[in-house]
Amino acid sequence: MTGIGESAAVGVIGGSGFYELLDKAREVRIDTPFGAPSDSFFLGEIGGVPVAFLPRHARGHRILPGEINFRANIWGMKALGVRYLLSASAVGSLREELKPLDVVVPDQLFDRTRGRVSTFFGDGVVVHMGFADPFCAHLAREIVGAGRAAGATMHEGGAYVCIEGPQFSTRAESHVYRQWGMDVIGMTNLQEAKLAREAELCYATMALVTDYDVWYEGEEDVTLEQVLANVRRNIETAQAIVRRVVPMLDLERDCTCRHAVENAINTPAELIPAATKQRLELLIGKYVG
Repeated sequence: MTGIGESAAVGVIGGSGFYELLDKAREVRIDTPFGAPSDSFFLGEIGGVPVAFLPRHARGHRILPGEINFRANIWGMKALGVRYLLSASAVGSLREELKPLDVVVPDQLFDRTRGRVSTFFGDGVVVHMGFADPFCAHLAREIVGAGRAAGATMHEGGAYVCIEGPQFSTRAESHVYRQWGMDVIGMTNLQEAKLAREAELCYATMALVTDYDVWYEGEEDVTLEQVLANVRRNIETAQAIVRRVVPMLDLERDCTCRHAVENAINTPAELIPAATKQRLELLIGKYVG
């Protein structure tokens, strides 16, 4: 793996531009057992804290949501030593009170993706991990506090429905998601959250509202132009939140997220194939020897 010797305590996954926040920024390429991440990692500092940033869709937004190598992205963060992982993602609102340019920090996920790989495990090792609460509650609270201090309109909690895309919802789908109790809709956070939990990272997301999807009769149907205009405005908000929250994080704090795999490995260590043990050493080495 290239990049050995590099490290970061906090990771950020989002759209292009966050690396502009980093002092002493440098570009690092990381190879993983699961292939190449979306792009190079940008390493630097925010308030003296070592931070790694990864553009989720690559620079220039060249990767579809369903094409993202989520495993490689999260593995790279883990290999760098990241403890807190912040996600910034554009979402549509399914509630009138969640307005475009607001920021939602969800506490639940609902999966409507199809066929995406959502686990590091298999190939001789079975891990059944708790996922009832998919986001780190501590990190979520820190993000909400930092957002309010930055003057953003923050909403704490809510359900994020993750769809396959890349098309936006039909009107029927949008109404059904509202009936199900979903609050925001996006295309990326489900796999990130599952894999971050398997990697024992504290993960939470800033869901940046760009539009009302297609359910809201008081708005025109969502268009790419509308979404991109609000994305550009949301980037400034997200950057302000990241700039505030990173120096606030207690890097030595323990968390249940950091022990998620400890009692979740179902396969006896002696039955796990040697090749699988070697490939997953970063994740399970401390538990299976």
